Amino acid sequence: MRFRHRAAAGFATLALPLAGLVGLAGPAQAATSATATYTKASDWGSGFEGRWTVKNTGTTSLSSWTVEWDFPAGTKVTSAWDATVTNSGDHWTAKNVGWNGTLAPGASVTFGFNGSGTGSPTGCKLNGGSCDGTSVPGDAAPSAPGTPTASSVTDTSVKLSWSAATDDKGVKNYDVLRDGAKVATVTGTTYTDSGLTAGTDYSYAVQARDTADQTGPASGSVKVRTTGGGTDPGPQPGAKVKLGYFTEWGVYGRNYHVKNLVTSGTAPKITHINYSFGNVKNGKCTVDDTFAAYEKTYTADQSVSGTADTWDQPLRGNFNQLRQLKAKYPHIKVLYSFGGWTYSGGFGQAAANPAAFAASCKQVVEDPRWADVFDGIDIDWEYPNACGLTCDTSGPAAFANLSKALRAEFGKDYLVTAAITADASSGGKIDAADYGGASQYLDWYNVMTYDYFGAWDKTGPTAPHSPLTSYDGIPNPAFNSAAAIAKLKAKGVPASKLLLGIGFYGRGWTGVTQSAPGGTATGPAPGTYEAGIEDYKVLKTSCPATGTVAGTAYAHCGSNWWSYDTPATIGSKMAWAKNQGLGGAFFWEFSGDTANGELVTAIDGGLK
Repeated sequence: MRFRHRAAAGFATLALPLAGLVGLAGPAQAATSATATYTKASDWGSGFEGRWTVKNTGTTSLSSWTVEWDFPAGTKVTSAWDATVTNSGDHWTAKNVGWNGTLAPGASVTFGFNGSGTGSPTGCKLNGGSCDGTSVPGDAAPSAPGTPTASSVTDTSVKLSWSAATDDKGVKNYDVLRDGAKVATVTGTTYTDSGLTAGTDYSYAVQARDTADQTGPASGSVKVRTTGGGTDPGPQPGAKVKLGYFTEWGVYGRNYHVKNLVTSGTAPKITHINYSFGNVKNGKCTVDDTFAAYEKTYTADQSVSGTADTWDQPLRGNFNQLRQLKAKYPHIKVLYSFGGWTYSGGFGQAAANPAAFAASCKQVVEDPRWADVFDGIDIDWEYPNACGLTCDTSGPAAFANLSKALRAEFGKDYLVTAAITADASSGGKIDAADYGGASQYLDWYNVMTYDYFGAWDKTGPTAPHSPLTSYDGIPNPAFNSAAAIAKLKAKGVPASKLLLGIGFYGRGWTGVTQSAPGGTATGPAPGTYEAGIEDYKVLKTSCPATGTVAGTAYAHCGSNWWSYDTPATIGSKMAWAKNQGLGGAFFWEFSGDTANGELVTAIDGGLK
């Protein structure tokens, strides 16, 4: 995806020194040493936001943590997140929640709270010892049990079995986690979960608890779908994919949330969602904006389920809203998309060790807190062995090697897809990587058949950014959807693995006097978030289409010239996609559509 709007989330953190109160991390004194440090993230006079960071500075895993401190009279915690906070008078205690108690050596976790008053914490204790890392009581935590296996699956139940964990003082029992929440504690290594819903997806993991009641790391996750229910787990053979990108940062300035997919009538008309974007750092997948992804609290009227989030629930944010959406519309599959225009610079390092990259991605996708949310992974590398925001030189085989490693790691039960270039020019970006060879490992390609032309060429000529075909006067005859699809087919990519890309936005110039394409310009036209680009929902009324060229609409209003897709042009493109035998279509991105989802409706109707 060429563009990426992002609003800042949260506040700037100001670390305040607390001499004699909370020590900074020092050298480990024991195998189980750890530190707790405090910062005041913001202060608004009548209140403040405080944050504690617990770091394991030892050499063995820490299985749980409890931070204690004292506030002076008149200062107190009013709400907290990512920890269970209680008090006895002015003495405050914060304990880890189920998913963040285990800290590997060198790992850290941060929890926060809102407070009232002006005091600072004193007398910090971590697990009953000093907060400076010199004394943290406790023995080693249990190991992770084996990944559960599922058997005897019925409409309403499933039997789970796993191999035992180990512990230096003995394992007492196991917590069984369904979709990240504990549903049972058992002494053996089997459990039958009942009372389930027919035709529904669930994810299970287990974690051991030792005789000191310490919990170890969670096992790997197993996905289970109960029988019956009449709900197909995915599109039937031959059915078309209708996929949209949901942007993580859209919850800020755009004020677009998962619930909008319901209120717009969009949810019943799509088959897949790409949640974008996870980051690629140090050759590994990672969550980008944790606040938007799993910390943001939704009120009852904002949430898909109509139930308000609570501060202490294990999962909030977009991930929890997607979970609720899937419960309401079980046919929808969600993929976690990593990279994009901004974050593709990390793929070169990932390509140097594809197996490690794939393992890191699966660890993110299968995190026990949200393992039930994601049905696969999408890689948006812009561009392998070519230039995007940065230039990659990992070689023509790198993309295929990365795709092979992802399929080996995720297996046949997960979707593995990729968004790829649509540059069909000779020696261009399609020629730079082995997209034909890689396609055997992938379920489909999202071919980005848009952003061919735009006001990065400030003086023009004006041209549609998403032409379906070439036309007389096109600035580059190889920059069109038909040419890209034909080239990918010629490289051996099956038509059924190609999705046609649609932009829910327009690109435009200003200083244009000519209505027809090919006019000169003076620069990018004004846009709500960025010059030269605007949502369809705005353009349909601010600058209505005045003509079409190469299957795409264009508009000349005043001195501005825009090109964008309308319901009519989308209908024609969907007919073309079906005639070509393509697997379906995808679009960037949901928030550009109207409040009643008219562009999604056109895709849905055109692919039936």
